[in-house]
Amino acid sequence: MQTRTLGHSDISIAPLVFGGNVFGWTVDAPTSFRILDAFVDRGFNCIDTADVYSRWVPGHQGGESETVLGQWFKKSGKRDKVVLATKVGMDMGDGKQGLRKEYILEEVETSLQRLQTDHIDLYQSHKDDDSVPLDETLEAYRQLIQQGKVRIVGASNYKGARLEEALKVGQERGLPVYRTLQPEYNLYARQAYETDLEPVAVKHGLAVIPYFSLASGFLTGKYKSKEDAKGAKRESFVGKYFDRRGEKILKALHDVTQQAHATPTSVALAWLLSRPSITAPIASATSLDQMESLFAAVDLKLDTSAIDKLNLASAY
Repeated sequence: MQTRTLGHSDISIAPLVFGGNVFGWTVDAPTSFRILDAFVDRGFNCIDTADVYSRWVPGHQGGESETVLGQWFKKSGKRDKVVLATKVGMDMGDGKQGLRKEYILEEVETSLQRLQTDHIDLYQSHKDDDSVPLDETLEAYRQLIQQGKVRIVGASNYKGARLEEALKVGQERGLPVYRTLQPEYNLYARQAYETDLEPVAVKHGLAVIPYFSLASGFLTGKYKSKEDAKGAKRESFVGKYFDRRGEKILKALHDVTQQAHATPTSVALAWLLSRPSITAPIASATSLDQMESLFAAVDLKLDTSAIDKLNLASAY
């Protein structure tokens, strides 16, 4: 399988990242283990999670996803086959959040314990924290890299100007620089990335690994209408996409799916992979059957007319 480099680093990944937010939320541990085995056994190697997954679920504290992943590492012995990405900074309760140096150095230890590993390959600032000087955050990452606990760092949920500033601070002060960017980006959510973040990512050679690649399931064909999503665990995420533009996108996706003899999931991911600035989209699945559509996306090459149709329907 052709691999892609994570920015200016020595880490290469397959062109699809598995999104670990489902572990311990919509997927129990035994099913998670089967999905992870299938993913790695097919030659894919990057798994993305975060300390905060899945704190939004009633009764959850956060750390559920990292815990399941750690259990799988221990059970399977496949830690060395995985490029492990996790994140820090979201609200974990009791004032535990943000990108202060002291907090990062404390929180990374908790993540490492849950993950049952001695290092994180890609550690990401989950969202910008403008209350903390950029060099303080990068200094924390410098310390972790020197200690061998982190290999490279990345950014998620930054605005273009702040990302540019963070990269400049890192370069000028000899601190670690972000090698990756994890933005929200899919056929529906295009404008913020394409107008604000993409120019910065391209200029600095950042690897872009977008989240919500399938718009929380909206682009999988699972939900034909807002009513279909009623009662689903992802209802609060999916409902917002059912507007006129969203329906145009679903129609175009259906047409391309018919022509390409593929699933909507594969087509939506293949569209992302056709974008020159995208390294590897992040996508999740809750069953082995769904995994096949993820795998197929990597080999699906959309022709120009299919890409034009999707671009036109999703134009903003």
